[in-house]
Amino acid sequence: MSIEQQPSLPPVLRPANPPRRELSELASRFARDVRGDATGVTLTGITLATADLRAGEAFVAIQGVNRHGAEFAPVAAEKGAVAIITDDAGADIAASAGLPIVVVDDPRGVLGDLSAWVYGTGADDPLPLLFATTGTNGKTSVSHLLEGILDQLGVVTGLSSTAERHIAGEVIVSRLTTPEASEMHALLALMREREVEAVAVEVSAQALSRHRVDGIRFDVAGFTNLSHDHLDDYADMEEYFEAKLPLFRPDRAITSVVCLDSASGAIVAQRAEIPVVTVATPAIATDRAAAERADWVVTIDEERAAGTTFTMTGPSGSLTTTVPVIGPHMAANAALAIVMLLEGGYPWERITAALARDGDIHAHLPGRTQLVSGETGPAVFVDFGHSPDAFEKTLAAVRRVTPGKVLMLFGADGDRDASKRYDMARTAVEGSDILVVTDHHPRFEDPESIRATLVAGARAARPDAEIHEFSPPETAIVAAVGLVGDGDAILWAGPGHQDYRDIRGVRTPYSARELARRALKAAGWPVPDPAWPVPYAPED
Repeated sequence: MSIEQQPSLPPVLRPANPPRRELSELASRFARDVRGDATGVTLTGITLATADLRAGEAFVAIQGVNRHGAEFAPVAAEKGAVAIITDDAGADIAASAGLPIVVVDDPRGVLGDLSAWVYGTGADDPLPLLFATTGTNGKTSVSHLLEGILDQLGVVTGLSSTAERHIAGEVIVSRLTTPEASEMHALLALMREREVEAVAVEVSAQALSRHRVDGIRFDVAGFTNLSHDHLDDYADMEEYFEAKLPLFRPDRAITSVVCLDSASGAIVAQRAEIPVVTVATPAIATDRAAAERADWVVTIDEERAAGTTFTMTGPSGSLTTTVPVIGPHMAANAALAIVMLLEGGYPWERITAALARDGDIHAHLPGRTQLVSGETGPAVFVDFGHSPDAFEKTLAAVRRVTPGKVLMLFGADGDRDASKRYDMARTAVEGSDILVVTDHHPRFEDPESIRATLVAGARAARPDAEIHEFSPPETAIVAAVGLVGDGDAILWAGPGHQDYRDIRGVRTPYSARELARRALKAAGWPVPDPAWPVPYAPED
């Protein structure tokens, strides 16, 4: 694949043998009006996007920012849609498509319940055990740790995270942190079809606000933390926090596990409308005294570049194990995952026996403080964190395992929450010896302007700091490797597992992990064979 080509979007997954539903029954359950004849029409799926539509499915047309989805009804009809589900305005627009139209008041608001009915994945239907994790940072890590430990228990697993979707061993790159409701229910139906026993789902605030997990009742909900992020979607931090709370209601989850390391954890525990078990790591908690009173308390035993050893103690006993990434915050994530499994019904003895047998937690966390360098030369960590809180925690973790200098390499998202850029730059320069500012996803913003804001913020925080600016990232990582040596470390924050950069709406092939390996190799340092598929185009 050449560098100019845009990677194709990952497929939307569906069960191989979907249920067959009568449109007339759907209409009787959900419709306010039906235009056309629904009699004798059978559907086998439901979707929001004509690009993903398969013959026999219903197309749900919603009002977008600029256009109404009903404008695409003729395309849906050509692709084999059997019906349109939309609002009054959409029904008028879609009339020319010649398909029966089911009219509802709020198509997006009802999509979760519609999808649950179509795929048979509602709260009363037989489903795998469902684990949901929300919070600002750590959602993806907890989800992959849940899956890793479940694999060690011998459980057939499913996963839906920012990075990947997994179904009984099959791996597909993700599109959204949490899929749209129609895709989420289709995914659950496919997992059930493949006899998955337990599923870890990453649930963003946007997923809750935008109805992406409607119609699902999780067995266990987990909360990691809350910090500055997503103020492009929410008016302020209070609104952002409130968006996460619905996950802790009885219609959304049966029970919950809440981390008390951030101040918001105590509020979640207090306001949750379902049973709560708490876990905390006093060494990194905002309120150490409150953390020490948690049901489960985590202590850090040893930090190494290859992992973090910790002990967790609580009502069921004590466990010492190692998570294969650096940082106390990662130990906190691992402990949260373990307690979630315990609350989900997996016996403590079974969990401890599996971890003791294997010696540590076996989990792959794509792009989460991922060590991509060899035994000699600078240690290079690639991380997905792109918030001030993530920078602070990860830099501190890298510092503790690095005998020499720490170099921070980062950029900022374009067309996203610009209010956090100053704090990102401040945190980055305060936690590193050398700072290198580069580009991330500029989208439709001017990358030079983004970099200028970051450099200005860093210089304001530390006028005497060593600060460099390089563009593009391919140049920046080569320069960064040249600024450090054996015993030093580079933290490249932001890109993590992603295999593209969004440049003016085009997904340009790109892999920070592979670029880092190339830069190390070019500088004469040994690099291990990658433990991940390399999606990045080879050098011409």
